[in-house]
Amino acid sequence: MKRRAFITGFAGALVTTRAVAQARVEPVPLDEGRYTQAWFLNSFLTLKDDLADAAAQGKRFAILWDQRGCPYCQEMHRVNFADPAVNNFIRERFTILQLDLFGAREVIDFDGRSLSEKELARRYAIAFTPTIQFLPADAAAVEGKSGRALEVARMPGYFRPGHFEAMFAFVHERAYERGSFQVYLKQRTG
Repeated sequence: MKRRAFITGFAGALVTTRAVAQARVEPVPLDEGRYTQAWFLNSFLTLKDDLADAAAQGKRFAILWDQRGCPYCQEMHRVNFADPAVNNFIRERFTILQLDLFGAREVIDFDGRSLSEKELARRYAIAFTPTIQFLPADAAAVEGKSGRALEVARMPGYFRPGHFEAMFAFVHERAYERGSFQVYLKQRTG
């Protein structure tokens, strides 16, 4: 093979690889009219174990609350998670457990109490969707805490793509230890 043909072929392969890497990440439809991501955690719904597993992988643990028919939940999956750069950033750094605001599956909370998803949502004061709760980096930090006291940050509702990615960066960088998300966002964009 001539050098020129090899280089042209190699450059073509890079372009093809980049095009694939930049492809939208399509959400996976669920039977109930909800969406999910193929990489979200498939769990036995024991939160303490899920947090410990995420920490063992060097990732942060987050709980995403949604509900059937929620247009903002659909937008989050079809727009925010569809962006390959944002999706890769989150997937590499976070383990996400998706729960249904009105769901009936049994979840074992951090204190060992068994509750339905709906009951757990009430306990955590989840009022609307989508809501994402970000939990501490390790299981020891949740001992003796319940409800909202467990969280290090919360995404209350739909955030536009730039703010969505920034919230995950805020948690990943542990910027919540230095100040609020609003201050972080202002410093990041300003």
